[in-house]
Amino acid sequence: MKTLDCRAQNCPHPVVETRKQLLATPGEALTVLVGDAVARENVGRLAASQGYAVSVTPAEGGFALELTPGAAPPEPAAAGPAAGPTVVFVGAETMGSGNDELGRLLLKNFLITLLDLDDVPDALYFVNAGVKLACRGSEPLEAIEQLACRGTDVAACGLCLDFFGLKEELAVGRVTNMFDIAQTLSKAGRVIRP
Repeated sequence: MKTLDCRAQNCPHPVVETRKQLLATPGEALTVLVGDAVARENVGRLAASQGYAVSVTPAEGGFALELTPGAAPPEPAAAGPAAGPTVVFVGAETMGSGNDELGRLLLKNFLITLLDLDDVPDALYFVNAGVKLACRGSEPLEAIEQLACRGTDVAACGLCLDFFGLKEELAVGRVTNMFDIAQTLSKAGRVIRP
């Protein structure tokens, strides 16, 4: 069984690294070491959503989560037009049109306000110039990191990061591709475009 040591990493990195490993080796057991209760809860929730049984034990410097593959995660019930995850799809570094300075402020405030909702979005996808928001130095980066810590899947388009020369600057979330984006949007119950 492989062990992933994330004890020295701050949220959202333990979740991001665990997700990468689960995707790279589907159906294999994994032990994840985390340094705090927040990471323990987030990694456990992620693993359970992917169909893994989670067993937690205290470990030196934190917790050990044993992730054992089990049944496939349950399909969401089709309860009407809003069934499925909520996805925030950010395609620009501004909100609205008119004044770019105001648009940047509005989008930053929108992302911060998402933290005040009872249920944060299931996913936050960045494309085109929107990928700049998930990179080092962006004003709303702290809010995006907090959303990731609360379980929001944060993803930035790899082609877009390459286009802007920002692949090495990605500070939160994971690099994604158009297939993943299209699949996520097609299964979404709600897509929010700020």
